[in-house]
Amino acid sequence: MRLRRTRSSTGTGDGGIERLYPRGFWSTMALPGVVWIVALFLVPFYAIVATGAGGVDPIFGTARPEWNPIFWQPDNFLWVLRDPNGIVTPVFIRTIWYVVAAVLACVLAGYPVAYYMSRLTGRRRNIFLILMVLPFWVSYLMRILAWVNLLQNDGLVNRLISMTGLLQPQEWLSGRSSTVVLGLVYGYIPFFILPLYAALERIDKDLVKSALDLGASPADAFRRVTLPLSKQGILAGVVIIMLPMFGDFFTADLLGTSKNAMIGSLVNLYVTTFTQGASQGRGAALVIVLSLVVSVLTLYYLINTARASREARA
Repeated sequence: MRLRRTRSSTGTGDGGIERLYPRGFWSTMALPGVVWIVALFLVPFYAIVATGAGGVDPIFGTARPEWNPIFWQPDNFLWVLRDPNGIVTPVFIRTIWYVVAAVLACVLAGYPVAYYMSRLTGRRRNIFLILMVLPFWVSYLMRILAWVNLLQNDGLVNRLISMTGLLQPQEWLSGRSSTVVLGLVYGYIPFFILPLYAALERIDKDLVKSALDLGASPADAFRRVTLPLSKQGILAGVVIIMLPMFGDFFTADLLGTSKNAMIGSLVNLYVTTFTQGASQGRGAALVIVLSLVVSVLTLYYLINTARASREARA
C-alpha cells in the first residue's frame, strides 16, 4: 500500500510530529460522519425551510413544501416578523430571559463544582465524574416528570416545608418563572460542568504555583491565572447548554402553564397541535428564525475559539 508522509499543522518537519497514513485514509474515515450529517441534519433542515417557504395544499389543507428555491414564498417568515397577533414577540423575550437566567445560574453553580473536581485526584475524582454522568442514564423527560411529582401541592417539597413550619406551602406549578428557570438549570447543568471540568483539568498547575511563589494571594492567582485560562471552557459550556435551552419545550410545558411558554412550546403548538397548513408553515418559519438566532451565538463561539487558538500558537 502506498504511503504518504505529511507535515503537521505547525509546518515543522520533526520526526516526532510527522505521521504516516495511507492515501485517502482521513477522507475515508470522515465519510460516515459526513453522510450522517447530510442525511440526518441537512436534508431535514432543508425540508423545514421548504415547509416554511411553501404554501398550503388546496385539497387536504396541510402544509405543502416547496422544494424549488425559485418558488419560495416569504409569507410565513413575514408573519413571524410582523407578529400580527402579538404572540411571537412576548414568547421570544420570555425565552431569552429564561435562557439567560438559567445560563447565569449554571455558571455560578457549576463553576465551583468543576473547579473542585479538577483539583481532586484518584478515586474521589472518579466518583465525582460518575455522579456527573449518572443523570444522562435517565431520560430528560423522565427527570422533569419526577420534579412535577415533587413540586405538586401535596408533593414532597411542600411536605418538607410544612414540617419545618418556617414557610407556607407554595404552588410551585402555578406558572412561576423561577420554577421553569430552575428546571432548566437542573436539566442542563451537567452539560456545563463536564466541558468546564475538562478545561480546568488541562490547566498547568505549575502556573498557579508560580503565581503564588511570586507573591500573589490564592484569590489573585485564581483571578489572574485560572479564570482567564478557563475562559474557553466556560464559553464551550455556555454554548452547549444555551443552544438546546432555546429549543426546549418540555420544561416550560411541564413545570409551568401557558403563560410560561417558550419559543419551543410555540413551535410544538403550531407544528403538532394545529392541523391547518398555514400554522404548520408558520411553525417551520419559527424554527428557521430561532436557528438564525442560535447561529449567531455559534458563530461568536467559533470566532472566539479560532482567535484563542491563534493567540496560543503565537
